[in-house]
Amino acid sequence: MRSTDGIKIAVYDYNPFGEETVVLIHGWPLSHLMYEYQTELLCRQGYRVVTLDLRGFGNSDTPAFGYSYDQMSQDIFQVIRRLKLKNFTLVGFSMGGAIVLRYMRKFKSFGVKKLILLAAAAPSWTKRRDFPYGLTREYVNELIEMAETDRPQLCYNFSHEQLFASPQSEPAVNWFEQIALSASGLGTVRAAVSLRDEDGREDLQAVHVPTWIIHGKKDVVVSNDLVRIQHDEICGSKLIQLDESGHGIVYDQLELFNKYFFNAVRA
Repeated sequence: MRSTDGIKIAVYDYNPFGEETVVLIHGWPLSHLMYEYQTELLCRQGYRVVTLDLRGFGNSDTPAFGYSYDQMSQDIFQVIRRLKLKNFTLVGFSMGGAIVLRYMRKFKSFGVKKLILLAAAAPSWTKRRDFPYGLTREYVNELIEMAETDRPQLCYNFSHEQLFASPQSEPAVNWFEQIALSASGLGTVRAAVSLRDEDGREDLQAVHVPTWIIHGKKDVVVSNDLVRIQHDEICGSKLIQLDESGHGIVYDQLELFNKYFFNAVRA
């Protein structure tokens, strides 16, 4: 499908005749493949699953522009309209969590009946003068510089050192590394700049649907402080924290995560 600026967005529509729909948005620097074990679970239970690759990632086009949260949420909106989705559950992981929050504000929750945030990099991934939470700009600048000069090392560090808190098999960790490597260099860098610079504090106020927040207590990428702010600012939200999970929450404690995730989807 093409977005408003002509960029092709790769869309994957599984079990299109399912009675209920779940839309999954991946994080940086990954793709729709990160949801393999959630997609299978949901389809097995009769759900329609729609996911996509954000611009610059996976099989989507790689433009030199358009990596703002406004544009990437616009890309999602175009997919939602083209598929005529209604009353669906919207799920966002990490940067994808911040982008779906922007969708909620920019498009007034269009079609969304429920929101699930997974280790969401929101409302601001970096510290600001009036926001002393998150990572420092200096640290994120180092990530951006590494993406510009040694992206394979960045992907290795991300998958082997930052994603998981529980023991994982080497092939599983390597798999996440390969997903990260499948992203474009442009997309990896430009999206990281948005992660550093975007301020989504107003986005939290725009959420007026039932919301579940699932987070790993040992996450070193998205802090417990950020998640507590999400929980406090989104009225009526429910927070679930997994004691032995890190940022890669969709896989770190897979069986336990899938249990809580599926309960949130069907609630």
